[in-house]
Amino acid sequence: MFVKLVKTSSRQAEIAEVVLRNGWDYMRGLLTVGKADEPKLPPPAVLRNILVELGPVYVKLGQLLSTRPDLLPTAYLDELSSLQSNVPPVPWSAIEGLLIREMGKPINEAFQEFDSTPIAAGSIAQTHQATMRDGRTVAVKVQRPGLEPLVDQDIALIKFIAGLVAQTDFGEFYDIESLADEFAQALWAELNFTKEARSTDKLRQNLTTSRWFDAERLTVPEIVWPLTSEKVLVMEWLDGQPLLKAQRDESLDLSRDTEEQRALAKMLLRAFFQQICLDGFFHADPHPGNLFYLRDGRVALLDCGMVGRLDPRTQEVLLEMILAIVSLDARRCAQLTLDLAPSPNPVNLAQLEADYDRLLRVYYSSNLADLNFSELFYEVLQAARENHIRIPGNLGLCAKAIANLEGIASSLDPAFNFPEQVRPLMSDVFRQQLQGSAPLPMLLRTVLDVKNLTMQSPRQIELFLDRLTSETLQWNVNLRDFDTLGRGIDRAANRLSFSILVGSLIMGAAIISSNTQLTQVYWVSDFLFATASLLGLWLVFSILRAGSLR
Repeated sequence: MFVKLVKTSSRQAEIAEVVLRNGWDYMRGLLTVGKADEPKLPPPAVLRNILVELGPVYVKLGQLLSTRPDLLPTAYLDELSSLQSNVPPVPWSAIEGLLIREMGKPINEAFQEFDSTPIAAGSIAQTHQATMRDGRTVAVKVQRPGLEPLVDQDIALIKFIAGLVAQTDFGEFYDIESLADEFAQALWAELNFTKEARSTDKLRQNLTTSRWFDAERLTVPEIVWPLTSEKVLVMEWLDGQPLLKAQRDESLDLSRDTEEQRALAKMLLRAFFQQICLDGFFHADPHPGNLFYLRDGRVALLDCGMVGRLDPRTQEVLLEMILAIVSLDARRCAQLTLDLAPSPNPVNLAQLEADYDRLLRVYYSSNLADLNFSELFYEVLQAARENHIRIPGNLGLCAKAIANLEGIASSLDPAFNFPEQVRPLMSDVFRQQLQGSAPLPMLLRTVLDVKNLTMQSPRQIELFLDRLTSETLQWNVNLRDFDTLGRGIDRAANRLSFSILVGSLIMGAAIISSNTQLTQVYWVSDFLFATASLLGLWLVFSILRAGSLR
């Protein structure tokens, strides 16, 4: 760790200056003294300002933390969810050089026109508009030059700090070092634009058809693979503006058509539930800036740099969890939480259920139309955190996606009722899980299994009865805590035998002393009495020490 600290000493001084200026005492002590006490966060707004001042890596760290309701309270999640770094665009000369290196040819050979003024600039990349040789208009996302050394330096320092925090109870329980590694992997993946391009292609393919919504109303930009590399992403240009901005634009029919706004809210909910519940691959950052309303009335889903993945088992349990929350079923919610996030340490299920019941009881008398589901979902995950249950990161991404989606839907349709909209979707998913994607082949397989079972059962019963009557059947029985019970019985038997031995010695000594007249034999009785007394005292002491007298 010391080597890493030396390598990042200049950056550490810069971070310490920002921290001192904003008044975060805990981090100041960690960076200067190197002593890890229990973490103490600054107020949410102060933390946000610190991360923005520290630059792109820490902005991305804040955005990642905004997806972890199992780590941070709601106030921090709300503050970090809107985290964006205001950075000036990179000069055109640096962008031009990077484009030529990545494409391996001059810009005028790849594009007919290229606007050197960026239309957007972020912490990782900036985007330009261009026209290809075949006349197609495209968006060119170019990574900021010289970003990798800074990222490498900051990640090294973050891992160093994580190693210090890991020495605390908080750091040990939440496995802070693993979280730092997870963040590093996520950031390096986001710096590789080919991965974002593959995610965009996969999402586009998944949303081309649907039985829940009109797939022609939702689009994902097409990737131009021949010009895409790790640092340059070229994709279809989609003419439009952010959805919520278009809602307020009086020049568009959308601002006056409330029915269209309701239809868009319903479509977006269904599209994202398809991603989460059916595809297991979802856009994890559907904030208002990533949803565009196009001139032709379609909605475009942009920026697939942050995606989430769910395995089939997690999809099933998560769906039941959503239904349990909507139904305000605390007991079922507690059981499903342990299924979603099995804990290596014992969890008090009764306490978890009581916490959920206390949380959900607030909503028992409320109208479901007034239920803020994403807020309730966050509270459930935070209650799990308070019971020392570690929630997987993909569930945090899912919670954030649902929160963003519910916020957008409520802006489009103030009467948007999340439970009412999601219930038929869940019923459809449950029905599909029972029937399968191919009901007839599944039915035939089931019939075949039943046939095999009926043909094999008589033979199996015959073998069982034969072994039972010939006494060759062996039973292997495992009883919980049987070894402990056996040891207890052994100790009790040993003490009983020891007590009998002590009593025998006392009786033998008494018989000898009462029936003999020889003084030479008296020493035998005295020895037996002394031995019995010592053994008896030792037995009483051992029983008292074991606490088994009561």
